[in-house]
Amino acid sequence: MRWCSSSAFHLLRCVRLRLCSRRGRNRLPLWIREIWAYMRLLAKSLYANSLTDSDVVFDSVFEPVFLTVDYITRWFGLVFVCLVVILTSSIVVIAYVVLLPLILNTYSPPWIAWHVCYGHWNLIMIAFHYYKAANTSPGYPPTEKHDGPVVSVCKKCIIPKPARTHHCGICNRCILKMDHHCPWLNNCVGHFNHRYFFSFCLFMTLGCVYCSISGRNLFLDAYNALETHYQTPAPPYTFKDKMIHKSIIYMWVLTSTVGVALGALTIWHAVLISRGETSIERHINSKETKRMAKWGKVYRNPFNYGRLNNWKIFLGVEKRSHWVTRVLLPSAHPPHGDGLTWAGFPVKKDLIPA
Repeated sequence: MRWCSSSAFHLLRCVRLRLCSRRGRNRLPLWIREIWAYMRLLAKSLYANSLTDSDVVFDSVFEPVFLTVDYITRWFGLVFVCLVVILTSSIVVIAYVVLLPLILNTYSPPWIAWHVCYGHWNLIMIAFHYYKAANTSPGYPPTEKHDGPVVSVCKKCIIPKPARTHHCGICNRCILKMDHHCPWLNNCVGHFNHRYFFSFCLFMTLGCVYCSISGRNLFLDAYNALETHYQTPAPPYTFKDKMIHKSIIYMWVLTSTVGVALGALTIWHAVLISRGETSIERHINSKETKRMAKWGKVYRNPFNYGRLNNWKIFLGVEKRSHWVTRVLLPSAHPPHGDGLTWAGFPVKKDLIPA
């Protein structure tokens, strides 16, 4: 019996070695094996441990989709930036070539002064804040060891993460106080350029609303001139007149559409700033509020210092004159703090009375 069992074991071992040698000769290409290993890893992540929940399952299943979107956004960032510059420049050209001559010929001197001053101020604010938002680094945590407080370790960068720091899959690095990655800027919105991003959205919305309201009557006249079916012979419009009418229609439709869409986004970010949150923190705080409510507790955002103080910290307002010099005029002042540490209350509560 002992001899039979040892012989059977030896036979099975030979068969296994032979199968392994055949498998080694018929190995699949490397890229197929990598894809297969990645899919097996995703499948195993669905039942890895008892902490797996619906969010983990969703992230695991849709991770290839997320990677594809990140890849496309990374490579098409310059296209989005060029699109913003081209569309904005086209509206500015129409304003100078078509609208400004009409304003100078039809409006009274006070209204001319108002349109010229407001229009140029709005344009300067849009250009300044867009340039700064796109070219200012959002802020990155140090890659070397430091004495600052950290809350976790990034699973992709393998570096300590300070509070409010999150990893951006498109930039492929961690961002200080990350809000989101904006494809229209081809840049992340973080600690050092968040104010520039919000100011650009605000002044672009104001500019679109200004063009939409001031050009409404011109739009109606141009639309009626092109679309009205005349009982009598149509007025002899020249090619130049038709191009002017089409330019006015294009300007009004574009500014009205962008004004509504960007206005909604600006209002949403204004609400988040009032609460002392970013877009990512809004999702995290919402989940934390629900989790603590199950235990009969109330979650309090540690970075919410009150509406007025949240705005003062965000805009960098330290005295009354800063509402003009740092908010209503172009200003490149840095934000409060370094983005690595967050004090319990960084400004005096009664610095500027509400």
